[in-house]
Amino acid sequence: MFTKQIKSSYQPKRLAVKLSAKGEKSVLNKHPWVFSNSIEKISDNAKTGDLAIIFGKRKNKVIGLGLYDADSPIRIKMIHYASAEINASFFLKRIEIAFDKRKPLLKTNTNSYRLLFGENDGFPGLIADVYSDVLVVKLYSEIWLPYFDIILKGLQEVSQVNTIVLRLSRTIQQSKNHQFLDGEVVFGTLKNEVVEFVEHHVKFSANVIKGHKTGYFLDHRHNRKQVGEFSKNKTVLDVFSYAGGFSVHALFNGAKEVTSLDISKQALDIALENGKRNNYKGKHFTIAGDAFKELNKLIKANKQFDVVVIDPPSFAKQQSEITLAKKKYAQLAELGVKLTSKNGLLVLASCSSRVKAESFFDINKQVLTAQKRQFSNILKTEHDIDHPVGFPEGAYLKCAYYRFKD
Repeated sequence: MFTKQIKSSYQPKRLAVKLSAKGEKSVLNKHPWVFSNSIEKISDNAKTGDLAIIFGKRKNKVIGLGLYDADSPIRIKMIHYASAEINASFFLKRIEIAFDKRKPLLKTNTNSYRLLFGENDGFPGLIADVYSDVLVVKLYSEIWLPYFDIILKGLQEVSQVNTIVLRLSRTIQQSKNHQFLDGEVVFGTLKNEVVEFVEHHVKFSANVIKGHKTGYFLDHRHNRKQVGEFSKNKTVLDVFSYAGGFSVHALFNGAKEVTSLDISKQALDIALENGKRNNYKGKHFTIAGDAFKELNKLIKANKQFDVVVIDPPSFAKQQSEITLAKKKYAQLAELGVKLTSKNGLLVLASCSSRVKAESFFDINKQVLTAQKRQFSNILKTEHDIDHPVGFPEGAYLKCAYYRFKD
């Protein structure tokens, strides 16, 4: 049962909204963001969480519904593109639709998945990840506070989890408009903050109270499985390894030797522990340090690996960082080429949404071509099925596999 009163005291109002021609076109194209400069008319005293009812210019017909956010330049976050009654049934149906998209994944000996992926599932500013029988909800926007009780109940009903943990973004943690705490258990009980789960037969763990985001990064699941399948009897280098996702899949699939490299000693300890949750015969080494410095050290020591995976954190969290991000991707690709052995495999990934897939793949191609080693791009991947892309900005993950011929 729910362990505390989760219903907001604020009763959201209904706001009548008219947009500029550009804003209206965006809504008609089902884009989930309405910026403040697109609003021409709106009801007085609008507050965060109010329901924005957007009327079209021509026939004064409702063309969309969104939630008003007084503190964001994205002033209205869209949840529907027609007229509808926004209530518990509406949100429950949305959650059921999202769950149905994930069903094929749950037939693959996997019990961890993203149930709600923000805007892409019609829940802007809200993430819900399942780890075995524990659901972790990450809240990024106060727009959901007036609806939080019915959404949490809907999530529990659909996922049938025993426990729900609430994680809050830094902005939400600092807000005085709610009584929630980051890491709070709002449904059921949590026996251990480290929750074990399975991903394509491989055992992992997530610290759902203290871990990054919701405790783990589920988005690379398919790529981790793929890298594992390429790793039998190989030596593997996993750069920016965090909790050892690629490393553990490689070991599980029979890698001879795996080296996990990350700046966080704590993350590397988790990677070692995750490895030990599974049966493997290979050796697992760790290197704690800055990736760029440590990769150069390995090159100077003439080290090479059969499989090299480089999966950095986002380098471009804002528009002004794009140029530098592209430079860093190029540097990493160059270092990766030098560390990949004859006939080896180099896997390069990016999670920077502001660096588009085509641009990222072009950078890799240019760098690899300049290194004068023969290679072929054997695979390109993007989002797994529990990270559906519902609008252009919702796409962020891209990954390419390069096989060297010499």
